[in-house]
Amino acid sequence: MAKRLSRQQKIEKMLVDVINEMFRIAGHDVTYDDVKERKDDWFQAWTMTADQNETWQRWGKKYLQKNLNMYAKQAEKEMQWISLMWGLKLSDWPVTAQN
Repeated sequence: MAKRLSRQQKIEKMLVDVINEMFRIAGHDVTYDDVKERKDDWFQAWTMTADQNETWQRWGKKYLQKNLNMYAKQAEKEMQWISLMWGLKLSDWPVTAQN
């Protein structure tokens, strides 16, 4: 019989799964294992489109609701934090001119 994961182990697994899915959706041949030891701003080295980011956010929200038993709003906020901390740079984000 498989051992049940602790809450902390579930959170650690979630981070790996979410980052791996981000790279998969963005079309990059990179995994969490490739970047876990890096201390630089590795998340700035690759990009994703706004549509890819939206797809990843929806996927992550469902993942968090299912695997960490989060409410929809809570999962949405958590994905926003994850995106802020580890999300890839958006390649098609509209740039506004500053005067």
